Amino acid sequence: MKGKNYKIVSLYSFFPFQENLILDLKNKLLEIEDENDLSGLLIFASEGINGTICAEKNVIDIVINLINKYSGNRNLNVKVNFSKKKVFKKLKIKIKKEIVTMGLNKINPLQDNGTYIDSANWNKLIKNQNTIVIDTRNHYEVSIGTFQNSINPNTRNFSEFPRWVDDHLDSHLENKESTNIAMFCTGGIRCEKATSLLKKKGYKNIYHLKGGILQYLDDIPEEENLFEGECYVFDKRVALNHELEKGSYSICHACGMPISIEDQKRKEYRKGIQCHFCIEQFSDDDRKRFEERQKQIERLKGENQKIYKD
Repeated sequence: MKGKNYKIVSLYSFFPFQENLILDLKNKLLEIEDENDLSGLLIFASEGINGTICAEKNVIDIVINLINKYSGNRNLNVKVNFSKKKVFKKLKIKIKKEIVTMGLNKINPLQDNGTYIDSANWNKLIKNQNTIVIDTRNHYEVSIGTFQNSINPNTRNFSEFPRWVDDHLDSHLENKESTNIAMFCTGGIRCEKATSLLKKKGYKNIYHLKGGILQYLDDIPEEENLFEGECYVFDKRVALNHELEKGSYSICHACGMPISIEDQKRKEYRKGIQCHFCIEQFSDDDRKRFEERQKQIERLKGENQKIYKD
């Protein structure tokens, strides 16, 4: 990967993670950050680890070896990208009740989940007329890219997914006993937990895309690719194209929604201040504050460019 200095690793693993070990690993990782250019977001919980880290290869190797030690060398479901720039400002480590928040007790993918389908067999499954395909991601992620003919639950966050299942899933099933239910998400963690939920509710023939969209885009050549659009990611890149490189979307710094090049041409758009999604969301005082923040950002950019030229 000539010219690309940063290695970006997304990972997750469900395993019993003791509180004392969680705190110990957190402290060790923060020590590594103190001495190295390590950034990212990691979430630890009693059910395992989830997150993305960004650093040069040698630092990534140290971190992955450490996480392997604490997880008991479990499968970390690693996905790798590269970037010329850092995709996070710093390293954040959060300790939560769940590594991906569904908000229900007794949902344990480690004990019971659906059948993994690898990228090579995914196309065949979702083309099957006896299969329904469900995108388990949030509505704004779905809006910028998804698989052909997939169902969009239109959730704002993953904790709304169980309610959607209760209220709407059966209406999509011609036969609860025989219809295949195929689910996917960005990296595999949400659809894996979703399969555990459905199995607990008694659904059958449940499948999930191993490694998620990121692994699929890495594995499947574009001419065979059934994913349309770009894949939203939770870092500075915003979205990745079919080559797993930064796509065409950016972020509205007022509301945090992904916005396309076309969105930025709309009359409602003011860089760093508002977009068409949040035009009614903020007060004039809020916008004045955002405007001042944007001026400071532009000023700092100008100063940095001057330093670079000098």
